[in-house]
Amino acid sequence: MAKAGKRMRRLREGKDSTQPVGIDEALKLVKETASCKFDESVDVAVNLGIDARKSDQNVRGMTVMPRGTGKKVRVAVFAEGEQAEEAKQAGADIVGLQDLADDVKSGKLDFDIAIATPDAMKIVGKLGQILGPRGLMPNPKVGTVTPKVAKAVENAKAGQVQYRNDKAGIIHCSIGKASFEVDALKENLTTLMEALHKARPPNAKGTYIERITLSTTMGPGVQLDSHSL
Repeated sequence: MAKAGKRMRRLREGKDSTQPVGIDEALKLVKETASCKFDESVDVAVNLGIDARKSDQNVRGMTVMPRGTGKKVRVAVFAEGEQAEEAKQAGADIVGLQDLADDVKSGKLDFDIAIATPDAMKIVGKLGQILGPRGLMPNPKVGTVTPKVAKAVENAKAGQVQYRNDKAGIIHCSIGKASFEVDALKENLTTLMEALHKARPPNAKGTYIERITLSTTMGPGVQLDSHSL
């Protein structure tokens, strides 16, 4: 305990963030650094060995966190007819087509995730300049353009997360809340890492997972020893 306490002090002073530690210790340290009055998110930054300038090396996809994310998300579905009814029954917060598109054009974007049927994309596609910059544009690569809208809604509500590398080749993602137990955060992180490994571009050379850093919303980073996963 004395060793952990010393490391915690060094983390808070910004002196021990580059020393990799095992997954259990890393998650415990991250939880201990959460000192805000609100329930901070636990975030992970994964540095990938890719050339982000090349489109065939970009990594993008989705996975469902088995322990959830701790966030309540509002889901909008662009659909009509039977698929619209299926979306409502699955728990979608907003369902519509042209009327929903008109709301988006007027600035009403009261949702966190947008799902669309393939047929609806002829209308949704015209909303790209509004939805795209906000990360809300439905995309078949992440399962948000699909005829199986009910399943997509269920996944979104259950803790689906989308990931996409930035210009530096880094994936940023939340794996839960500081109030989560270590085992829950560990299971979510393991699920994300498995998804990233499966999404490895064929043209990526050398070390794929270069560095993994964990942190809370306002806390210091803790470098994770990837071999402990």
